[in-house]
This record gives sequence, structure tokens and C-alpha cells, in this order.
Amino acid sequence: MRDVIILGSGPAGLTAAVYAARAHLAPLIVDGHEPGGQLTLTTMVENFPGFPEGLLGPDLIRAMRQQAERFGAEFRQGAVAAADLSRRPFRITINGTVEECRALIIATGASAKMLGLPSERQLVGHGVSTCATCDGFFFQDQEVMVVGGGDSALEEALFLTKFAKRVTLIHRRDKLRASKIMQEKAFANPKIAFLWDSAPEEILDVMQQKVTAVRVRHLKTGAVTEHAVDGIFVAIGHTPNTAVFQGLLEMDAVGYLKTHDGTKTSVPGVFAAGDVQDHVYRQAITAAGSGCMAAIDAERFLEHGGSGD
Repeated sequence: MRDVIILGSGPAGLTAAVYAARAHLAPLIVDGHEPGGQLTLTTMVENFPGFPEGLLGPDLIRAMRQQAERFGAEFRQGAVAAADLSRRPFRITINGTVEECRALIIATGASAKMLGLPSERQLVGHGVSTCATCDGFFFQDQEVMVVGGGDSALEEALFLTKFAKRVTLIHRRDKLRASKIMQEKAFANPKIAFLWDSAPEEILDVMQQKVTAVRVRHLKTGAVTEHAVDGIFVAIGHTPNTAVFQGLLEMDAVGYLKTHDGTKTSVPGVFAAGDVQDHVYRQAITAAGSGCMAAIDAERFLEHGGSGD
């Protein structure tokens, strides 16, 4: 029987681990399908407080992990395959082994939807990004492309105009899905250009380990053109990693876990932190903050005998 199991090892899960371990709850942290979360796909992180010179995303995750281990947190590779939250103790299946816990913190994050191009993963952090807020600063006076047609894509494009010389938004259709007000803002911005009925076919150049251009196919004519850019931002949405909790916890229409009164979910004793319940901010620092909250909420829940009152 464990006091706390934490699912996920990104900033939310690792911060929860630090707080839970310091509270002598001996947490078990399950790495998940993407150990370290999206920060492991990031190069330089310059917006995490306390690091004036910035640091590499994997280095930040490594330091947070070491900090949790220092206080006695236990880590296990793998991901949750099944969960029984109908009674306490909760039963969590990890790599074929069942673990029981009195409190559960879900910090499994949300995975950015990608284009599926051969070069895409190889150039993540080298000009390919899924977060303008995180990486826009690195594209001062450069040419960038944004993929998508919803509110998120337009938010990314508008944000990037603060830094980039030119932003080209590429969309598979001949009109946007975004809200009218967002469209009006984008159309009115002289820095934003549009490529309609088009989709990226390949991102260049893996050999140089940086983005130099995007090969684009017009979906109606089949014509292929090459557009010189310094970066490409994929903004076609995120998928919260909550499939295993379908029907067990309250979620929104997309699958993000709903929380109330801090990090509490619809099941007492189950808490959610980070991008698995946040589709608005999606930053390392906000994930870390909610991880802290989840650990404190879990500690108080256990202190009150599991009532949470």
C-alpha cells in the first residue's frame, strides 16, 4: 500500500514528487509514455524563473528528477494501463503489476498533435516547435510558418508577429475554423500571410539540423512549392493523455480532466495537475505550480483520513 502514486514525470509530476517526498509520503512516480514530458523536446528554456541564462529542457527535467530522488521519491518506467478508482485503495496497473494507493495524482500531460512528416521529429527543438510562447523569442526578424486554422493557430501566429519578420499561416482548407474575432485580428495584421488549401509535405533540412524551408503541396492542384522559412510552428491541437480514465473521471468534451477547489477531480482522493487539466496556459511553470498544489491537496486529504475536509 502506497500513500501516493504520481502518474507522469514532466514539470507537474516532478514538482508533485518533490512536495510529496518532502512530506514523507514516499511517492511512486510512473514515467509515462513520454518521460519528462514536452520539455524533453525543447532546446533552450529561457522563461523558467531562476535561470537567467536559460537552460536546456532535458537538463531542467533532469535536475527536477534528481531533486525528487534526493527526498526519497521512487521512479518506475512504464505507463498506467488500467485503473480502478471505484474504491479505495485505488488500484493502478503498471506494466502488468498492480499497485495500490490511498491518493493518486494524475500528471500525464497532453501530447501535441504532429503532422507525421519523416523530418518533423528530427527537427523538434531545431526550428520545429509546438509552442510559440515558449520559442517565439528565438525567431527575431526571421521568417516562420504556422500550421493550423483554429483559434490556437491564430493565437500562435499573432504572438509570433511580435518577433518574426513574417508569419505564413498554412491551412488545409480555403477558410479558417477560428472564431470571427481571431480571424479579424489575423487578417488585419500586415505581418501575417496565408497559404490556403495547402499542407506541408516535408520540412528541410535534416542534414543541416535546422529548418531552412518547407515543401508545400497544394491540395487541389497537386502543385508543390518550396518556402524558405527559419521555423515552423505546428498548431493543430493537443491530445490529453487521459484515455485510460475515460468513464472514471469527469472530463471536458476534448478529454481534459475537470478539476475544482484546486486540483481535485470528480473522485475524492484523485488529483490532476499540469497540461492534463490545463488547455489554456500549457507552460512549464504553470504545470510545476499545479503539481505543487496537487501534492499539498493530496497531503491534506490523507491527513484528514481520506475525507479531504
